[in-house]
Amino acid sequence: QVQLVESGGGLVQAGGSLRLSCAASGSIFSINDMNWYRQAPGKQRELVAIISSGGNTNYLDSVKGRFTISRDNAKNMVYLQMTSLKPEDTAVYYCNAVVPQLLGYEREYWGQGTQVTVSS
Repeated sequence: QVQLVESGGGLVQAGGSLRLSCAASGSIFSINDMNWYRQAPGKQRELVAIISSGGNTNYLDSVKGRFTISRDNAKNMVYLQMTSLKPEDTAVYYCNAVVPQLLGYEREYWGQGTQVTVSS
């Protein structure tokens, strides 16, 4: 089993910054993609940023240039640096890890989420 614990959420004014962290622990040999998702009230969960084990990244169009995802493979950590925050960034942010299993399968794990609220 793998456990993911997010931290770093909070209340910030528009234009401000926050840094989210996610620590993975448990029976981990390696982690493939590590991702950040978010879900705003009344909306579907959406993929915000992806980072592969090799460091390749991709972002939701609306956060490009403002958010930066990074990871520390030695510590099994993933981060999301968020700058120039907007009220529409308000959501619960979830960490997601894709862990390889036997026979080439993968399994996804989720954190409990951390609230980010951006006031106007």
